[in-house]
Amino acid sequence: MRRLGSFPSSTALNAVQRTRAWERLAAGAEIDVLVVGGGITGAGVALDAASRGLRTVLVERHDLAFGTSRWSSKLVHGGLRYLASGRVGIAYESAAERHHLLTRIAPHLTRPLAQITPLYEPDFCSRRAWVGLGFGLGDVLRRASRTPGDVLPRPSLLGAAGVRAAAPAVRTAGLHGGVRGWDGQLIDDARLVVTVARTAAGFGAHILSRVEAIELTGGGAVVRDTLTGSELQLAARAVINATGVWAGDLAAAVRLRPSRGTHLVVDSARLGCADVSLAAAVAGSRSRFVFTVPAVHGRTYIGLTDVAADPASDLDAPVATEAEVDFLLDTVNTVLQRPLDRTDVLATFAGLRPLLVGTETRAGAERAETSDLSRRHAVIEGDDGVFSVVGGKLTTYRRMAEDAVDAAVRRGLPVARPSRTRDIPLVGAWPRGRLREIPAPARLVRRYGAEAPFAAGLAASAPAARGVTGAELRWAVEVEGALTTDDVLDRRTRLGLVPADRAASTAAVAEAFAASGTEPAIVGGGL
Repeated sequence: MRRLGSFPSSTALNAVQRTRAWERLAAGAEIDVLVVGGGITGAGVALDAASRGLRTVLVERHDLAFGTSRWSSKLVHGGLRYLASGRVGIAYESAAERHHLLTRIAPHLTRPLAQITPLYEPDFCSRRAWVGLGFGLGDVLRRASRTPGDVLPRPSLLGAAGVRAAAPAVRTAGLHGGVRGWDGQLIDDARLVVTVARTAAGFGAHILSRVEAIELTGGGAVVRDTLTGSELQLAARAVINATGVWAGDLAAAVRLRPSRGTHLVVDSARLGCADVSLAAAVAGSRSRFVFTVPAVHGRTYIGLTDVAADPASDLDAPVATEAEVDFLLDTVNTVLQRPLDRTDVLATFAGLRPLLVGTETRAGAERAETSDLSRRHAVIEGDDGVFSVVGGKLTTYRRMAEDAVDAAVRRGLPVARPSRTRDIPLVGAWPRGRLREIPAPARLVRRYGAEAPFAAGLAASAPAARGVTGAELRWAVEVEGALTTDDVLDRRTRLGLVPADRAASTAAVAEAFAASGTEPAIVGGGL
């Protein structure tokens, strides 16, 4: 594992670093790769390029993880659903990338998560066989990708008492036991994005949030600092568009059909504080489920939906519909002893999947069918020379980034070195079996890994809600690139997800900015 201080450059992101990076660009710093977009794909591209020795710049018009990358189910999927539909190559790719994340890249930001499907009469026998087969195939993927059994255990059958012990809120009437499988979980998807971006900075990449690309060509871009209004003309040897659902706005060759995935947020106490994922079958389907997912701050997420989104209105601020909330509640309540109702829903969130339409995937692959849109990613070179990396999913971000940089290298970038990212631990990474050695509270170790003692050691300002310390707020400002109050609340801590937590934490965030010697930026009325 890469230890603290072993990066060639500082991994800290903050207002001072951002200003210095802008000044270097204004002075004419040479750029090999310009990345547009600060979600997980863009951050991954920046890390891949910078770690190959390419002079790399990433610009993001909002904040890191502003869009889809913070609205996932927080799962690192092993590809079971792709294997079940015969897409063996994609299934293995997912399992392999999950392996890299769990075992080397980010053991501090991931963990194994038990997924329990309760079995009820009258069809518990057939359901047990079907679900058991699925988990068994998933275990084949686990073994094929060489993920050890002590990281992701084998699936198993549970009796009714075992199901109740793991998931105390489960409905007991007609319960005949359950099937338990395992998958990977992210502590927080936005934290993964920030950590990948910081690791890229450690290899020399310039990471600039609140910088918008307003004109884009294969040879560079005109960018605007949205905090000051200043503009720069940047020249780059390669330009990679990694803007997700917005990719089509910058590249005419990209055709996307976004779909919306919605989650509910409830208090974990309503589900017995279960530290497992509970699966409820969607009515009329053998393969679709609604899942509960334990999350930070004593919350549980329930998701998710898959409905067509209106690209004309949903892109910047997708919201859950009443029908989606009803669907999720109705489905999860089929496995709960005490049904949830609208008063239990503390918040909702919705993210958009950038589904790729009517184009080819990587060289040699078949054309993507409509039913397969969310499974594939592609690197598309436009007539203007801009490379766009689109489609795909969070789990395979590293492979997407590698493919994008490989495509740019084939077009003449001055490097022949292959990708290194499957062997590069992210900043803060520490061996999973030794995380308890880190001298810091377990809650902080789960969020910061080997950096937890440093985060905890900052002079504390006022604490925020849900046990978030003032030191954590300062770390977000001084090390993790938060420039605004909402950056801290919505993406570094997730306290902004529930309105009551936001209200209870805003003053503490202001104090953290003051303790750090800066003021929160104001953008577009507070974004």
